[in-house]
Amino acid sequence: MLKVAVIGTGNISPAHIEGYQRFPDKCKITALCDIYPEKAEEKKARYGLTDAKVYSSYSDMLDLDIDLVSLCLPPFVHCEAAVDFLLAGKNVVVEKPMAPSLAECDRMLEAERQSGKTLSVIAQNRFTDPYMKLKTVLDSGLIGRVLHLGIDSFWWRGHFYYDLWWRGAWATEGGGCTLNHAVHHIDMLGWLLGTPEKVTAVLSNAAHDNAEVEDISVAAMQYPGGTLAQVTSSVIHHGEEQAVVIQGERARISAPWRVYASLSRENGFPIRNEQLENELCALYDSIPPLKYTGHTAELCDVMDAILSGSRPFIDGHSGRRTVEIITAIYKSGFEERTVSLPIGKDDPFYTADGMLKNVRRFHEKKTSIENFADGEITVGGR
Repeated sequence: MLKVAVIGTGNISPAHIEGYQRFPDKCKITALCDIYPEKAEEKKARYGLTDAKVYSSYSDMLDLDIDLVSLCLPPFVHCEAAVDFLLAGKNVVVEKPMAPSLAECDRMLEAERQSGKTLSVIAQNRFTDPYMKLKTVLDSGLIGRVLHLGIDSFWWRGHFYYDLWWRGAWATEGGGCTLNHAVHHIDMLGWLLGTPEKVTAVLSNAAHDNAEVEDISVAAMQYPGGTLAQVTSSVIHHGEEQAVVIQGERARISAPWRVYASLSRENGFPIRNEQLENELCALYDSIPPLKYTGHTAELCDVMDAILSGSRPFIDGHSGRRTVEIITAIYKSGFEERTVSLPIGKDDPFYTADGMLKNVRRFHEKKTSIENFADGEITVGGR
């Protein structure tokens, strides 16, 4: 039975609390923490966590008998908290993004190595049927070599969104939609294709004049063998329609699921390959649905890994890869040039301080609201 603590009880914490509560045979939430303890008390009451103790500072919890910590904090404190808990002998699962900088990611990975504990990063969209099935179909090889992968990471956030004290500022949020929203789909890109060789990007803030950070970016990426990928990251798209579309040599597949396959006529024009389409759809339909999805599935995987002494499906190295791709987008966009990967430790964009010195502040953040009332949030996954 794992003793679990949830650090940060804001809008994303219910996904963790509800996820853990699905597995009473594996875990028990014994502690909650928030700098606003009334928020932690509200979650304690809402979810009937009668045995959980509430703390206002996570530093008071480092010596507690806790096995697993969920970090649901603003990105700029992910590294410090994760390192502290790992070195205190706790396993850690951290919300996306892993950290705002590669230097912080590497500190977290080193703390995991030193402690011998487990570090995992939330990327819950992988634990959904459309994406798991898409990955299985891709790995079957039926569509041939990937020629192009397109990602629409379309979200919509109103002007008030960036009034929250830590959002919309490079020093505390670490970035805009590319880091904090498209992180879900850029994780998909790394999972499906790996790390690109080169990145070319443009960034803008088109609609949120109360934020320093970008609210849209468009990136083109080059892979070995001529494969290209493109990612649009946005919080200005009404409807929040998100998609991953893979164009292979023989067919097109996507999440949400859609398939189209072409053969060539003698003159080079296309004719539909219905036989391959039927084969791909049959494979897709044959893949059994996941028992659990989203945060619930990922937290279950993390706990199973801890209990069995294995590695979680999404580990710290996966989280770092996503941050490296995002860092390359920022570096390319602000330096206005194509960037090669990997990004070295001597690169100014490797550290948080270096990022702060080299990014563009699109607007001045003039409003700082201490807290929003808890309300429904959207976490993607379509």
